[in-house]
Amino acid sequence: QLQLVESGGGLVQAGGSLRLSCAASGPNFSGFHMGWLRQAPDKEREFVARISYSGGGTYYADFVKGRFTISRDNAKNMLYLDMNSLKPDDTGVYYCAGDYVIPTKPSDYSYWGQGTQVTVSV
Repeated sequence: QLQLVESGGGLVQAGGSLRLSCAASGPNFSGFHMGWLRQAPDKEREFVARISYSGGGTYYADFVKGRFTISRDNAKNMLYLDMNSLKPDDTGVYYCAGDYVIPTKPSDYSYWGQGTQVTVSV
């Protein structure tokens, strides 16, 4: 079992920055591949970034490359997403998620947080 709680969302102007955090509880956080996903109104949930259990491997969706950075601190059971140069299109609910296997699609994740709202104004 892995319980996840996101924080750090909010309202920011275009060009601004936010840092999302995800606090994990449960055994063996360091054994889980983790990811950030988002869902905008009337759109499907989509990958934003993911990170391997050790933190040694990362993947980014093309639309966030060079702007967002995913990281984790296994000693603190924390996952982070640093978001810079935010655009209105980045608006949505951001979720952290985890699984023991590397996901190929959003629905592959077994454990999800409740989400945190990010709103980017023009």
